[in-house]
Amino acid sequence: MGSSGEPPLIPDQRRELLLKHLRRDGVLSVQQITQIFGVSHMTVRRDIAELESRGLVFTVPGGVRIASRLHSEPSFQDKSVVEQPQKHAMAYAAAELVHDGMTVYLDAGTTLLAMVPHLAEHAELTVVTNDFGAVEQLFPASHLTVIHVGGRVEPDNHSSVGRLAAATIRQLAFDIAFVSTSSWDLVRGVTTPSAPKVEVKQAAMAAAQQSVLVAGSSKYGTFGMYKVAGLDAFDTVVTDASLTEAAAHGIRSAGTDVRLVGAEQAEV
Repeated sequence: MGSSGEPPLIPDQRRELLLKHLRRDGVLSVQQITQIFGVSHMTVRRDIAELESRGLVFTVPGGVRIASRLHSEPSFQDKSVVEQPQKHAMAYAAAELVHDGMTVYLDAGTTLLAMVPHLAEHAELTVVTNDFGAVEQLFPASHLTVIHVGGRVEPDNHSSVGRLAAATIRQLAFDIAFVSTSSWDLVRGVTTPSAPKVEVKQAAMAAAQQSVLVAGSSKYGTFGMYKVAGLDAFDTVVTDASLTEAAAHGIRSAGTDVRLVGAEQAEV
């Protein structure tokens, strides 16, 4: 019997009740959860790992949180100064999937922009992108074929979006499409608060034999209003090693390969 005289909850009951508390409070510490349920830290951590593997909660230092909504995406300038070691490591790992002679789609984003020097090392590569920065950096790589898809200019993210960009992409075929996002999780997949980006990302994935999501773990467990695709639509997810093993296990269980990249794995 528990301290209230009621029989103890079975694990599924306790986890459902934990979700109710998190939906109300947003975030709870491990200590708070042990006090709420009168169980050990080890039991709490097992509950968190189980819920996290199902994409229902997300670990934070000392506790756990529910998914949070992303109302707007950070600007290119804001994104370009954060998590640089992780971004360069993910870019290097993603670029290892590219081989000479491929046609590659490169989505807009600061992590994917870090792939450009690695792409320039290849021969007979065609790079298609909606990122103006990627095109500018590829100007000296005259041995590559570079195509910008055009469309409506989005100054904050140095990219083009919308129906015209998507229409160009639909006329092409890619060996591999690298897709970026500012919000993703197991339940909702890849989402964005920016509707004009959705059609472009979906068109690139539809035109590619292989789709790869490249996104940092700090963006995992957030969601925007508009859905791009479920994680099971991607062949591979490249993210940093801070993603928990429980979360990685949940994604792999859905049939998607997950590559966890440590910052030390970036090319020196």
